[in-house]
Amino acid sequence: MKVAAAQIACSLGDIEANVRKMRDFCSRAKEAGAELIVFPETADTGYSMPIIQTHAKPWTEGPVPALQRMAKEFSLAIVSGVSERVDAAIYNSQVFIDANGSIAASYRKTHLFAVAPGDESVCFAPGDAFASVAMGGFRFGLSICYDLRFPEVYRALAIEHDANVLINSSAWPFPRVEHLRTLAIARAIENQSYMILSNRVGVDDGVSLCGMSAIIDPSGVTLALASTDREELIVAEISEEAIATVRDKMPVFAHRRRELYGDQ
Repeated sequence: MKVAAAQIACSLGDIEANVRKMRDFCSRAKEAGAELIVFPETADTGYSMPIIQTHAKPWTEGPVPALQRMAKEFSLAIVSGVSERVDAAIYNSQVFIDANGSIAASYRKTHLFAVAPGDESVCFAPGDAFASVAMGGFRFGLSICYDLRFPEVYRALAIEHDANVLINSSAWPFPRVEHLRTLAIARAIENQSYMILSNRVGVDDGVSLCGMSAIIDPSGVTLALASTDREELIVAEISEEAIATVRDKMPVFAHRRRELYGDQ
């Protein structure tokens, strides 16, 4: 299966402009032969707490129905970070839309980044469950940005959900660019799974986002890597055989001593 990661800049609060850009990247992904495309965190609104508080939509309107129409038009699965308003709460969420335009899975960010100047806790309610979805012989595990620092998230996806392709939609800033690369590779290696990382570029509320979107294989080899400062589409092939080969050569899941790990 060919998969793509879209590295984009967002126009703060301009959902229509951001959706138009996402449509352009979906078209490019389809032309490249991809069956799935991943977009960054809060790709609808941009990453700004005041902007999100003003512009977040229920998923019955706005960007999610637009993405559903795109998925059906291009016969392309779409994963994207999208703010989600539910009554009085707002969630930093991720939607997985299948190629028929149906919402196949959704995830609400469980680990909120609560450090100034991007304190998400002033805007978002935390999610309380992990999510995955099966497609084309793979199981895709969902995650968002700061989750990458918590290996427990990905171990739960790999063990409890049987996920073998890990997805992270991110708005990761420049001061920690090396952390992003290192953690993404580590999550792939330790779970012997692909990692599809879609990160933002541009500047939101004075914070520069660092790009470096990547598609990483189950042995930690980077199959495709974007720049730190340009909008780009990266594409790579993933295969069940590659996952099986890595896991057969080093059966770490069989060697785990669960009696030492508690629930993990």
